[in-house]
Amino acid sequence: MINSALCLHSKYQPQAEADRYFKSLNIDNADCFILIEPGLGFLINSIKQRHSQSKIIALHADSEFCKTENFGDGIAFWHPGCKIGIQEFLENEIPENSSVKVVEWRAGLQVYGKSYLALVNETTQFLKRKEASRRTTAFFGKRWVKNFFRNLAVLQNILLYRKMNIPIVISGSGPSLEEALPKIIEARKGIFILAASSSLPALLSKGVFPDMVIGTDGGNWAKMHLHAAFRQKNPGMGARLAFSMNASIPSQCSALKLLPVNDGSLWQSMALNVNNIPSVQLPQRGTVTASAVDLALMLTGGDIFLAGMDLAVSDIKSHAKPYGFDHLFFNASSRMNPVYSQIFKRSGDLRAGGSLDVYKAWFKNQKEIWPNRVFSLGEKPMTLDSQVPDNFKVNTLQRDHSARSKRAIDFLISALEKNEYRDILISELSPLFFPDIKEESAKNITEALYSIARPYCHGK
Repeated sequence: MINSALCLHSKYQPQAEADRYFKSLNIDNADCFILIEPGLGFLINSIKQRHSQSKIIALHADSEFCKTENFGDGIAFWHPGCKIGIQEFLENEIPENSSVKVVEWRAGLQVYGKSYLALVNETTQFLKRKEASRRTTAFFGKRWVKNFFRNLAVLQNILLYRKMNIPIVISGSGPSLEEALPKIIEARKGIFILAASSSLPALLSKGVFPDMVIGTDGGNWAKMHLHAAFRQKNPGMGARLAFSMNASIPSQCSALKLLPVNDGSLWQSMALNVNNIPSVQLPQRGTVTASAVDLALMLTGGDIFLAGMDLAVSDIKSHAKPYGFDHLFFNASSRMNPVYSQIFKRSGDLRAGGSLDVYKAWFKNQKEIWPNRVFSLGEKPMTLDSQVPDNFKVNTLQRDHSARSKRAIDFLISALEKNEYRDILISELSPLFFPDIKEESAKNITEALYSIARPYCHGK
């Protein structure tokens, strides 16, 4: 509710008031400034005077002031009347490797109350996810690129799909998956099951073979989840695997029907296109369950149901059983280090880490933005088909596995020499190879690309 008895700006010298306030903040330069409740924009002028090269992103608590927007080019505005949510808006407006500072016009808190606090909360959640993503990129960047070129050689049978219109159940590996399994089994013939790779062991233990598995994790340990499929005499699941080109997958996956997922970056798109490899474009989300929802929205026009997406620890239980990493606890157990104690410690570490809370908040925000066909399992009755249609076609690639990497590298190096592509490619590849340097030179990126991809090229 708006408190109309209060003012956002001084009645006499609003610009001077804004200038004094921003000067008092003593904020260092940043690539982007997020301004919470700009009102009539006096604070925008203050920021532009001191940081003319920075991008300004303004978040309004209501839509009325949008009628007065006239602050020149380069100002991005969000207000409650926009068709997209705040976090999606910020994702679109703020480049991945940009430094960001938040500026609050605190008079907005008195005027708008909860609406203002909602802007602060959404911005905070976005910045937490951005920082988590930055840390992950810094740690995994080189490995992601290495996985990409390794996976180019794995590709053989590429899946093409036609959109379905049946329910999709997405299975995560949270503890609640065990409770959801009877419902999944009961509805099995009329639903398409898209399984996060970490949920695969729990599904297979009950004889549930998913129609497709999705994997996005770049760490080598992620392969342990997929190994469960190859231990089955009849793997089922249509032998379909959707996987991020950054992901770490077992070499045995070359025998499966594969749906490559690229993250929409220019460098990945170029490397795939020059090899005539079709792919699905999905943004990086940081968690496989979020990517699974994005993929499900592309695969079907029907309802989507989420099972096992707890994003929380239940007592000391962090995952459904069995789980791909269970053997690590058993192998490390002893009289002084029993399995129960290890699980207790891990549950505490997961809670303290805070990443589950970050993604839980993101899912809560997304649930309001997604089409009204994404539900928790049991929240709405399923409209089942008599059977799952086979809307997939396989495109078999030529067996020039290692030649693909050389073709991709040569094309990327050539693109780095062209003005129209150079800046974009540098901004994308610098954080992966040189996380501590904002923008590395094209020459050093070229050398890094050659170094990491050479083992997968002819003439290595």
